[in-house]
Amino acid sequence: MILPPVGGLYPMLPLAAPVSGRRRKRPALGTMAACGSVVLLLLLAVAPGPVRGSAGDREPLYRDCLGRCDRRNCTGAALRRFRARQPLCMRLTGWTCRDDCKYECMWLTVRLYLQRGHRVPQFHGKWPFSRFLFFQEPASAFASFLNGLASFLMLLRYKATVPPTCPMYPTCVAFAWVSLNAWFWSTVFHTRDTALTEKLDYFCASAVVLHSVYLCCVRTLGLQRPALISIFRAFLLLFLACHISYLTLVRFDYGYNMAANAAIGLLNVAWWLRWCLRNHPHLPHVWKCVAVVLLLQALALLELLDFPPLLWVLDAHALWHIGTIPLNVLFYSFLMDDSLYLLKANSDLLKAD
Repeated sequence: MILPPVGGLYPMLPLAAPVSGRRRKRPALGTMAACGSVVLLLLLAVAPGPVRGSAGDREPLYRDCLGRCDRRNCTGAALRRFRARQPLCMRLTGWTCRDDCKYECMWLTVRLYLQRGHRVPQFHGKWPFSRFLFFQEPASAFASFLNGLASFLMLLRYKATVPPTCPMYPTCVAFAWVSLNAWFWSTVFHTRDTALTEKLDYFCASAVVLHSVYLCCVRTLGLQRPALISIFRAFLLLFLACHISYLTLVRFDYGYNMAANAAIGLLNVAWWLRWCLRNHPHLPHVWKCVAVVLLLQALALLELLDFPPLLWVLDAHALWHIGTIPLNVLFYSFLMDDSLYLLKANSDLLKAD
């Protein structure tokens, strides 16, 4: 197994016995039902309780290496030399001397674990990834960017194809912008994982889940009941505000966040499927919606896999993001077909009147 090079400045120290660690749960952002599946609810049920660290960052070797690197390279003249030779792109994305120490000490620890026949450890709740330029998780960052690009191109196509007079036009366009915002912050988070970018990624993913439910409600109930949809919209906004406030001001609870998104997403899945099955005889295009919903649930199985990244780049979460790219395209294609159907149906109704 090829390992990224490390500086080799630190002596080999005896390894402590490996301890188990759990990967920090990340939001699995999708187009319609992010985190919303029976699979993810089962994952939540069987997942072990949260822990404060992982095997790698609790390893004495890692801690000793980090302390030495910090003392030697991140103070006084050594720190000034580090900043002088640090690439501009690394400075702009917030990489510090201590971050570089963590990166080098992480790979030193991984190398020794593998040499001693131990399993690859996690560090601070995450697998070790080989950094590319300033990208902390290159595959997930690139896949998130491609999802955002696909959403943007399909938004342009939707706006070019569907007239603004369509009753679903404002809701679909708003959904596209909410999704674009979420994919942007997903790209930022996988580029540079900090406390702030993590929260923005989580919160924007939750907004996509809620807006997907809103989109479903508008399509299935709200076109004929504007008062109902106004009340439902206010409820969803209040829920999102309370959700973010709790995670920000009370406690950032990964288990609660996952449970909330999974429960709402499951409601979303059941709602869409029920509507699609009832309307399939006279709406042939709903097969696209059914395919997206079912394939998203199949992709959610990837979140049950928890393996060290292939070539230190490609993990299960990156594969999830790669898999959602074509589903983005397919779902927007469904929205276009459905919007044009509604436009034609309204036109025929006006002619009949």
